[in-house]
Amino acid sequence: MTSPKPIIECIPNFSEGRDLQVINEIAAAIRSVAGARLLHVDISPAANRTVMTFAGEPAAVTEAAFRAIEKAGNSIDMRKQEGVHPRVGATDVCPLVPLSGVSIEETMTWAEQLGKRVGEELGIPVYLYEYSAKQAHRRTLPDIRKGQYEGIADKMTKPGWKPDYGPTSFNAQTGATVLGTRDILVAFNISLATKDVAIANWIAARMRESGYTVTEDGKRTKHRGLLPKLRAIGWYMADFECAQVSMNLLDYRITSPLRVWETCKALATEADTALVGSELIGLMPERCVLEAGSHAYVINQQEIPSDKQLIIQKGIQYLGLDKVKPFNPQEKILEYALHHAGLI
Repeated sequence: MTSPKPIIECIPNFSEGRDLQVINEIAAAIRSVAGARLLHVDISPAANRTVMTFAGEPAAVTEAAFRAIEKAGNSIDMRKQEGVHPRVGATDVCPLVPLSGVSIEETMTWAEQLGKRVGEELGIPVYLYEYSAKQAHRRTLPDIRKGQYEGIADKMTKPGWKPDYGPTSFNAQTGATVLGTRDILVAFNISLATKDVAIANWIAARMRESGYTVTEDGKRTKHRGLLPKLRAIGWYMADFECAQVSMNLLDYRITSPLRVWETCKALATEADTALVGSELIGLMPERCVLEAGSHAYVINQQEIPSDKQLIIQKGIQYLGLDKVKPFNPQEKILEYALHHAGLI
């Protein structure tokens, strides 16, 4: 994707998925900044979490992110928050992703500036992660988030866990925020034809790169997972009344939604269940859907059409992206959303 101007994407995750007034106020804070275009809002009442995707020139995007974090900090009380999704704060995580005309290093500078401002002006403890991390042991989101909101106050006092910016004392209302520069990530959940979370956890453990541990005769053996660059957990999603395998695809070029779907389908069969459909949180690159659509034509011994939109529709069907909730490619495919917003 190309643009005459530098474009970055921001995908903050807020720990509120039920109060529409609060969600709309955060969205309005983003829209209040000229040059920042809100592309999509993904609300999950069961997870009690909302993911907002916006993009634009770096200065506009970081200003919009600051205003959104400020509004969330004032409107969400983490002392009362609950939901199935892991979280450490009102704005749980706020990634900045370079899309066009801007480097990782330049985006890291913007993330540093944003983190410093959030810490100093809003009094929210900020941990830098991924490319922005200052220390290797706090590079990944799961490592920082371990212990969640309930454990972050104690964690902040431990060696190696002082926040990068903001107060070193716990802010009970806002919790902490994880912020930094990362690559494009695909958040992809697969719904199973069962309510048994144990099955979802079993599948997730065998798929994710970190794998799982088996204890036999008092001996613990670590088994690596099947898919590199994949994080996965199992949970019960009340929004759809089924168990889900919830995943982050850290590099869709290495482990694509198609590869995840096929692997999950095989494991589900082994566990005597089936896949119902999938849920995309936020947006995904066009390439992901084209790959799935082309695969569907090939396995059905059909010629791949020249019309790209036919391949897109086939990919949506094959991955079950429209089975558990509506999927509009103009809103959910990254390049299409950016084009509609006038950014590319």
